[in-house]
Amino acid sequence: MSGDDRAGRFGPIYLPSLQRIRDLWLELEPLVDATSYDDVVAPTELHISLTDGLEDADAARIDIQWSELGMYSFHYVDSDGVNWRFERHPNTHSPEIHFHPPPDGATTAAESSCIDVTEVSLVARAVHALWRTAYEDEDVEQLNSASNPP
Repeated sequence: MSGDDRAGRFGPIYLPSLQRIRDLWLELEPLVDATSYDDVVAPTELHISLTDGLEDADAARIDIQWSELGMYSFHYVDSDGVNWRFERHPNTHSPEIHFHPPPDGATTAAESSCIDVTEVSLVARAVHALWRTAYEDEDVEQLNSASNPP
């Protein structure tokens, strides 16, 4: 799904939240290689590039959207083609706050998210903590297994 499609479903993108998420990931994660926005004039998505990925992947990227309504998407994709997403948005296929597990992050495989918080900094820290644990333990099963991170 493109950034424009998600932005329409999530509501207008809230740039200060994307900036806060960017700053937190730069502070917390030494593997951040670069950050960028999909559009410098009217950004709808933040891209965080990592110099390593989960398991055998040698690079990864997390694409993030955060709306004025508090809806969000943290979409991970790596050099091995693994995808997963933490999202919050109204839908018919799962609870409003949900997780699309690897390896393909399929919409039809959505499950309840272990992230219960909704404040931007806490969600960003939770996604980071879950990713970091899965990365260090080389175990994608840990991505959605914590008890109310962060």
